[in-house]
Amino acid sequence: MAKPLVLHLLLLLICGSALLSSGSVIHPISDAHRSAATELFVPAADGSFGSLEETYEALRTFQILGVDRSSAKFEGTCKTVSEKLSSPTTTKDLYHALKITAILGCRTESIEFDGITSRLQTAVKDASSLLELYYSLGGLLTVKEQGKDVILSDADGTFQAIKALSQSDGRWRYDKDSTGSSAFAAGIALEALASVVSLAGSDIDQSKIAVVRKDITKLFDRIKRYDDGTLYFDEKNVDPDQYKGPLATSASITSGVTAFAAVSSEKLNIGGEKILGLAKFFLSIGIPGTAKDFFYQINSLASLENNRISIPLVLSLPATVLSLTAKDQLKVEVTTVFGSHAPSLAVSLLKVLTPDSKEVTSFEKKELEYDPENRIHFLDLSPLKIDVGKYSLIFKVSVNDPEGADLYATGDQIIVTAFLTGFIKVDKAEIAVSDSDAASESVQKLDLSKDSLISLSANHLQKLRLSLQLTTPLGHSFKPHQMVVKLRHESKVEHLFVPETSSRQYKLVLNFLGLVEKFYYLSGRYEIELAVGDAVMENSILRSIGSIELDLPEAPEKAAKPPAQPVDPLSRFGPKEEISHIFRAPEKRPPQELSLGFMGLTILPLLAFLIGLLRIGVNFKGFPTSAVPATFAILFHGGIGAVLLLYVLFWLKLDLFTTLKALGFLGVFLLFVGHRTLSYLASTSAKQKAA
Repeated sequence: MAKPLVLHLLLLLICGSALLSSGSVIHPISDAHRSAATELFVPAADGSFGSLEETYEALRTFQILGVDRSSAKFEGTCKTVSEKLSSPTTTKDLYHALKITAILGCRTESIEFDGITSRLQTAVKDASSLLELYYSLGGLLTVKEQGKDVILSDADGTFQAIKALSQSDGRWRYDKDSTGSSAFAAGIALEALASVVSLAGSDIDQSKIAVVRKDITKLFDRIKRYDDGTLYFDEKNVDPDQYKGPLATSASITSGVTAFAAVSSEKLNIGGEKILGLAKFFLSIGIPGTAKDFFYQINSLASLENNRISIPLVLSLPATVLSLTAKDQLKVEVTTVFGSHAPSLAVSLLKVLTPDSKEVTSFEKKELEYDPENRIHFLDLSPLKIDVGKYSLIFKVSVNDPEGADLYATGDQIIVTAFLTGFIKVDKAEIAVSDSDAASESVQKLDLSKDSLISLSANHLQKLRLSLQLTTPLGHSFKPHQMVVKLRHESKVEHLFVPETSSRQYKLVLNFLGLVEKFYYLSGRYEIELAVGDAVMENSILRSIGSIELDLPEAPEKAAKPPAQPVDPLSRFGPKEEISHIFRAPEKRPPQELSLGFMGLTILPLLAFLIGLLRIGVNFKGFPTSAVPATFAILFHGGIGAVLLLYVLFWLKLDLFTTLKALGFLGVFLLFVGHRTLSYLASTSAKQKAA
């Protein structure tokens, strides 16, 4: 039973690997991300998520995704943040506390914003590193966004101080003493510069802003790309402790560039295809596994969702596996990175390419129809005469409004992999046994749509031939990913064979004379099983087609032995062999009367003892009269009686171990009370002799 299951799983693995080989499909942010956010960011009892930075990242993620973040739910967080704002703290904590206050809408009556502003202004003047400037300026901008009047003193000087840390290749240093530069620091610097422009009392010199725009252009010249148009940034030649990775670096630059573009009077010279490539990079990650990476992804995509450079539009297919049998339509969605509706646009299918990059000649450019109710572009595949297979679909997205074309990034050509599946027809399936000289042949037709089984017989001088044709819905010859014929002996020894293709036909010829050693000279019944599987084949085959009785010669002395068959791991859970046991006959015992008589004889000494006591007479003159000695004497005699009672219970019902355990406790008890009793008697006797 396990072997067919393994073969079935093998076919599923083949189909699945073919589907996955096309790469991950890009989809906009969905409810899956919202669900993942609540699992990655789990608040403590007071509503916090750890440090102020971690709490801000969690709440910012919830804010972007629209997850509930009501102030009542995080009342404890508001109280903690309010206390933090009222006490001396670092500019980093001050920045995150202000951000949290703004996100939660905490009550700000008790917050001294004038004092906070003064502290941050001083921090800007005294800052010696890029991060100190970033947090100080970000805090001031947050205060201003809450309706407070904030103007940065010496904005030009601060702008120049940040710009002094830039390098010729568009990267930035973290401070004046740093020997290396960082792309991650470039994103921080650009966001800090955007804050300076927003906080300046007067316009910043446009020549300085123009220099920064050139730096951004140089920075984007360092961008890396994949073959599918996905773009990302990564660090190069940085200290190991400063390396952030592609996701963090790309997120920092994206946030910084979009923030600077928002305050720049002129549009940045960044092509829309680069913005779209960055969006594809963030979306291709799927759902990150850590809270930090999840924040980087969501915050960056939020920056791209509505920016002044180009708003990326993402083309996605709700289904990449389309059935020709069910007449599925090709459906395409074009949205922003968060799934918002795109403007009026046209989607065209330019080309259809086969896996070897050959163009399907029967296809001509088609513009997809638009369903305004479901906001989906669709195309009927039936009239296109495209056969089953794996294809690369090349789309072109065009915004209908010429004025809005510069606002959106749609890309030049968008390539999406899709699978067209269908029912594969099996023709001319037959199996035959023939002599080695092919003089005679007995042929049987196979109908694989039914459960009929064939029965054959052959010897080592004959051959077995199996042949069939596979045809696609359009009548073309079909070549599956996998076709296997399995022969399984009664002893569970299996042999796999792969048919060869020739002139649109699959054929397998087994010459038993050359296979006797491979078959280990095992005569007997062999089950014949056929497996045909493919990712685009809706009617994959895995079934037994019959059996063949083989008569092979006797094995020579030095012939190889069949391999030991693996034990089915599930067999240990099956019923076990019943254990039959015969108890030996009980030994012959004496009559009951004899046993009772013997018991009476053992009791006679006890009776004699009791009679002797009565004859001699018993007195209690030596028994202690004082309360304490009398108590110990009574306990001593009671303990002796308990030991005698224990012997009786052992005889009647107790086992040896229980009796010894109880006897041990009684022995200790008797030792104690007996010693006290005998000590008293010895003392009394000594006094009497002395008197």
